[in-house]
Amino acid sequence: MAQEQVILVDEHDRPLGVMDKLAAHENGGVLHRAFSVFLVDPQGRWLLHRRAAGKYHFPGLWTNACCSHPRPGEKTADAAQRRLREELGIACPLEERFQFVYQAGSAAQGLAEHEFDHVFTGVFSGPLHPNPAEVDAVRWVEPADLDREVSEYPEAFTPWFKLAMDRVRDALKT
Repeated sequence: MAQEQVILVDEHDRPLGVMDKLAAHENGGVLHRAFSVFLVDPQGRWLLHRRAAGKYHFPGLWTNACCSHPRPGEKTADAAQRRLREELGIACPLEERFQFVYQAGSAAQGLAEHEFDHVFTGVFSGPLHPNPAEVDAVRWVEPADLDREVSEYPEAFTPWFKLAMDRVRDALKT
């Protein structure tokens, strides 16, 4: 991770420079570009994955299909496709639905997110090939069951997932 860089942006997603990925997540976080991919199957179930125990922050929490950061010079949509391949071993058409800015700390790791997050959705059915360095488990969840789980066990989910899920649900209806 130390060699990876993220794209620093302003509140309008205008690039300001680059920074080492880990440094961008220290000391409260520096605003940088990110993306989150949410996948559903043809029946409307949501794909969740549990972040690998070795992840540098928010390990072991359930979240959306994949998320990460575009590399300098890489289009965000291309980065989303790259991470689907790297994390889940799949490809599928994606549509960018919305963006939002959030901040969230990971007290256990002493790191923070401060991201301008581009949210993509897609429909996928087929075999998954999770990368164990990224993903501890995957599962498909009915929307009503997901609502109940997030309500009863919010600590089991990543902050960005909880912030985006209602807007994702609305976007999937259109």
